[in-house]
Amino acid sequence: MDLELRPLTVMIGANGVGKSSLLDALSILASSAQGNLNVAVSEMSGLAAMMTYDLATEVGFGISMTVPGHEPLDYSLSLRPQGTAYQIDQESLRRRRHGHQNPFLHIDSHGTDIKYFEVNQGRLVRPNLVRPNWEYNPLESSLSQVPKLFREPEEFRRRLASSTFYHVLNVEPRSPVRLPQAMRPAQLPGKNGEDLVSSLYYLREVEPDRFESIEDAVRAAFPGFKRFDFPPVAAGTLAMTWRDNSFSRPLYMHQVSEGMLRFVWLATLLQSPGLTALTLLDEPEVSLHPELLSLLAGLLREAAHRTQIVVATHSDSLIRFLKPNEVVVMDAADDGTATLMWADKLNLEEWLDEYTLDELWRNGRLGARG
Repeated sequence: MDLELRPLTVMIGANGVGKSSLLDALSILASSAQGNLNVAVSEMSGLAAMMTYDLATEVGFGISMTVPGHEPLDYSLSLRPQGTAYQIDQESLRRRRHGHQNPFLHIDSHGTDIKYFEVNQGRLVRPNLVRPNWEYNPLESSLSQVPKLFREPEEFRRRLASSTFYHVLNVEPRSPVRLPQAMRPAQLPGKNGEDLVSSLYYLREVEPDRFESIEDAVRAAFPGFKRFDFPPVAAGTLAMTWRDNSFSRPLYMHQVSEGMLRFVWLATLLQSPGLTALTLLDEPEVSLHPELLSLLAGLLREAAHRTQIVVATHSDSLIRFLKPNEVVVMDAADDGTATLMWADKLNLEEWLDEYTLDELWRNGRLGARG
């Protein structure tokens, strides 16, 4: 599959067509840039569990980054099973060159034959010729290990490595987001909300306008909301309370509903100044009342000016508040693989005169219904 990522990319489709798998693929690419590829593959139960059953002997990934004033950088990574583990069969980082048939190669690795471009020698070299004592890990990518010699490739690696995958927030009674939290520097609320208190407190003290924007979003979603407070519970540990016009006493995080807590976490995440280059969200609409989804769509759209956002959703109510150029329709092909199509390429103009986007999804005009 090839997918053009736009500032906001929201994937819709039936269960099992590959929405979460595509988020996993982007997460694997981020792990390869971080030097955590082996951990990421293990967390997904190994390479064999990731491969398309009966249809694949290897798994290949690729991603491109535009570079102002230059041709794009293209990165590819191919993994093949090897016993109970895997080997990196092929990896390359290349830039197309205008007027040249062959691209410029920063990395060109095949199995154990690792090559990268070394400035002093002016050609692709093997690491052991440059770093005799270099302990190269064959289960991690060359991208994460070769010397950082060029600004654009290192910027590519850094941005890809910063990509963050957010699953559905855990809001069980003893989950981190419901408990008092130790204060520490944090610009993001954390994948499990473990830094929600720290990030909101930081914003209140350092970026009050952004903090007020979060409170305004929560107030729009829950009209009774008054403000957040941060009472200390121990040295270096703060709780967070929800002040509401309907109650004389504050609500602590273990007392608020799942939907309230998830909306606060999403609003904090999407308003954060620390958003990474690529933000991946799986089913952000879970537990949210349909009336809150218009606010969520607005938060996603605003955040897309500061990060590229890729979302997987089953919610037709969320799609109602999106535009066709923000929605990707994902379907299963006859051979079990997946197909992707941007909704604005489906000639929907006349249909949208009479129907909303979610209605077109429900009546099958968009496909993606399984």
